[in-house]
Amino acid sequence: MVPRVIIGGVQSGVGKTVLATGLMAALARRGYKVQGFKAGPDYIDPGYHAAATGRASRNLDGWLLPEDTMRELFLRAAARADVAVVEGVMGLFDGYDRGEAGSTARLAKCLDAPVILVVNAGGMARSAAALVQGYKNFDPAVRLRGVIFNNAGSPRHYRLLKDAVEEQCGVEAVGYLPKTPGLQLPERHLGLVPAAEQEGLTAFLDRLAGLVAASIDLDRVLAIARSAPPLDYPPKRVFAGDGPGRRVKIAVAMDEAFSFYYRDALDLLEAAGARLVYFSPLRDKALPAGVHGVYIGGGFPEMFLGALSRNRSMLDSIAAAHRRRMPIYAECGGLMYLSEGIIDFAGRFYPMAGLVPGRVRMQEKRAALGYATAEVLQDNILASRGAVLRGHQFRWSVLTGVPPGTGRAYRLAGRNGGDAQPEGIVVGGNLLASYLHLHFAGHPALARNFVASCLAHARRVSPAGGDGLA
Repeated sequence: MVPRVIIGGVQSGVGKTVLATGLMAALARRGYKVQGFKAGPDYIDPGYHAAATGRASRNLDGWLLPEDTMRELFLRAAARADVAVVEGVMGLFDGYDRGEAGSTARLAKCLDAPVILVVNAGGMARSAAALVQGYKNFDPAVRLRGVIFNNAGSPRHYRLLKDAVEEQCGVEAVGYLPKTPGLQLPERHLGLVPAAEQEGLTAFLDRLAGLVAASIDLDRVLAIARSAPPLDYPPKRVFAGDGPGRRVKIAVAMDEAFSFYYRDALDLLEAAGARLVYFSPLRDKALPAGVHGVYIGGGFPEMFLGALSRNRSMLDSIAAAHRRRMPIYAECGGLMYLSEGIIDFAGRFYPMAGLVPGRVRMQEKRAALGYATAEVLQDNILASRGAVLRGHQFRWSVLTGVPPGTGRAYRLAGRNGGDAQPEGIVVGGNLLASYLHLHFAGHPALARNFVASCLAHARRVSPAGGDGLA
């Protein structure tokens, strides 16, 4: 029995992240163990959840992950929590293409979880009831149990909204957030600025938690969460056992420039036999000693180009690891960092590691956004040729000047009848770099294969079992 509630929105931009994070912070400050989750592929919102709760937030993506996997990941993370709060994605019913796959509504049905709907109350009174009624009736299998109004103009304004919705829709209004200067989280080209870059975040969360506690009925939110029925535990498929023990060390880039990782994907690497050691491409001078593999995830390297380019000793350390045939996996920002260099929004060039052929150019508009199906074109450190993977892209840059004949990693299926596109680079058999973000829980063999590649490298460089092997 896991008390749980999903915070959905009528659309993007209504304040789901602020309200979900505020609810988590307010409940945590009451002494509850709160487990946060994020619907969809977003990497940034979970950082705010973690700051509010002190627990790593997890992504539950209904397109990247099978439903049994989502339930397994949910129950694994929430088992020792008092309440789980799930922040939705986009509007409640917005999914992949014209279907519900990947939507907040589909996740609510998968987890058999009640939904509290966030409505932006600006410029609205009784009309809010028509809006809520539409969401309530659109899919009766989604259990809409409450409404929170954001940007209410006054207590009187909230009373008008509450009376209209409760009288006309039979849905409980559990509170509101008033229009408040300074509650908007800062944004940049890929969305919110990550929590790791936010100065004064603790003070902001304290203020937000206070506002939520003052104007939202936390007891009613908890009652709605506790109304969720027992959730059957599916057969363990992703975390099927304790793993073989931590036999290899994998260096994971983690700082303000690189922070886009799914926590469950990192857990899967550990379950497959890796000990993760973290390093900063911004500040550290070399890779951690005795590592057998490198994982450089996504993030915002374009915001730290000067510091990354000046730290030549780290770039040289990674290049030396590549020459030793150490497995290196790089996603999106990691690909950018391993390229010959990055051209920023103003046209300035910053040299990088030079391991991936070609230069990265930042653009003034998005270069790619959305889910993608990828066919593996050649054996690599993650997957075998012919495997079909699901991933996600969100980027404002392109890789240019890739020489003809360069080994490509994937063929992305064309959307709406379009031509298939090559994606990603394989260099020397031990480096895989791609713009495609993968969730290892969707394809658990990826984590096992990467660890196996690192173990094979460790045995090559130290056949007797040294070099840090357990």
